[in-house]
Amino acid sequence: MNILVCGGAGFIGSAFIRNYLKNNPGDKLTNLDSLTIGSNIENLKDVEKNPKYNFIKDDIRNSETISKLAQENDILVNFAAETHVDRSISNPKPFIETNVLGTYSLLEAARKSDKLFIHVSTDEIYGDAENQDSFTEENNLKPSNPYSATKASADLLVNAYHRTYGIKCITTRCTNNFGPYQFPEKLIPKTIIRASKNLKVPLYDGGYQIRSWIYVLDHVEAIESLMRKGKSGETYNITAWNEITNRSMVEKVLKLMNKPLDLIENVGDRPGHDKRYSIDSSKIQKTTGWKPKYEFDQALQETVSWYQRNPTWWEPLTNEKTLHPQPWTVNW
Repeated sequence: MNILVCGGAGFIGSAFIRNYLKNNPGDKLTNLDSLTIGSNIENLKDVEKNPKYNFIKDDIRNSETISKLAQENDILVNFAAETHVDRSISNPKPFIETNVLGTYSLLEAARKSDKLFIHVSTDEIYGDAENQDSFTEENNLKPSNPYSATKASADLLVNAYHRTYGIKCITTRCTNNFGPYQFPEKLIPKTIIRASKNLKVPLYDGGYQIRSWIYVLDHVEAIESLMRKGKSGETYNITAWNEITNRSMVEKVLKLMNKPLDLIENVGDRPGHDKRYSIDSSKIQKTTGWKPKYEFDQALQETVSWYQRNPTWWEPLTNEKTLHPQPWTVNW
């Protein structure tokens, strides 16, 4: 089987590639990535010499390239996206261009080639779950910021292409991921990096927002299970049911690093900040039999250790923009 992975040099995409090639040594995998912010070709050093792996530097909006690759592959998996809420507040335009127009380009290629399209989305499209039960796939979309609004727009496009053109497609919506190779602007690596430099770790409005976390390898194995057993036209939530506050997460990381908790610094809240994300993943478990297998605290400890052992990976990616307490105040 030939697989086209878009955005495979990012955190989750690269984890998918490394894991997929290990699990499916007979398959061929092509990675298309434009290597913008958040992508890093160093994430794929372990597979770059694998004869079953091929890298192409290009943009998912390049319809000519995408159409050609869609004809050559059996499944299209799209991880390519602008993902950081703070940057979307500062400048929404790249999020619209990549997340909406890029998805449109891939959908057109999937429609014309009649190939299965796996659309990787996010739990943030449901909006704030502060005063209700966990969201299921049947809940309405109520995005709160430019990032989640563009992802919701992409989800709706996928649904429309299935209804109108009958394309083969599966949408996944996952909770917050963590693990090695995550870009330094995200909460866990930012905490590790700032604490390692004995810098204050900023938390919006005290850090009492609740997020649900999943180890990245659990996420990518869920996607693999849907490639085999998922139903076309359906949406599947993916979570490991690890709901904690951002403050508790940072405290866990600091304790693992033997750093004082007084490194935590409260900063003003960001605009439109959701208080809680929470989703129910019963549907994928019933459909494919997938369930998370990595224990949360152990995976977090291994993640912290990886960053401590690999400063040569994150140092070149660390600057004022990736570590600033309130990125929307930086001139991007």
